[in-house]
Amino acid sequence: MTSEPSNRGWLVVSVSTAGAPDSLRVQVWRKLRSLGALYLQQSVCLLPARPPVVREIRRLADRVRHQGGTARVLPMAFTDPADEQAVIAEINAARDAEYTEVLERLPELRQELADERACGNATYAEVEESEADLQRFRSWLDKIAARDYFGAPTGQAARDGIEQAAAELAAFEEAALHAEAPGPGAVKHP
Repeated sequence: MTSEPSNRGWLVVSVSTAGAPDSLRVQVWRKLRSLGALYLQQSVCLLPARPPVVREIRRLADRVRHQGGTARVLPMAFTDPADEQAVIAEINAARDAEYTEVLERLPELRQELADERACGNATYAEVEESEADLQRFRSWLDKIAARDYFGAPTGQAARDGIEQAAAELAAFEEAALHAEAPGPGAVKHP
């Protein structure tokens, strides 16, 4: 699968937190990771120049400068489309690895639902716990998707996996409803 070129350019981001509070280094690293930065070397990374990314990088650069570090944000364009395709492939590989981790962990949730159902433990409390787990997966997937600028191939499989888990949770919830709710005509005892 060949990804389309960005057509919007790129940002080269260079950050140094020397002389700044130690916590800034962690904040910078976390922000760049959350944006899906591709590190070219230590403290120098590359990101597609998409409007939300540009906005976040400007904010980050301002924070770094205000806290005593240095930040440079340089616009860049590839002169060779093959080089750009190689970078896109590397970025997609990083996203695929993240999506794969979601897919590797989803069976635990699905197995837990199956085990609880097999044990006759389809209860509202289990539904709530599993809904919270599913929401964590969805949140995780949303974070990955936000930095999936070029449609990494494994993204669809991860979305499908989450939807399959959601369908299994809906079936589990239905079983819990039937297990805990009195049937028609049932008399409640005080």
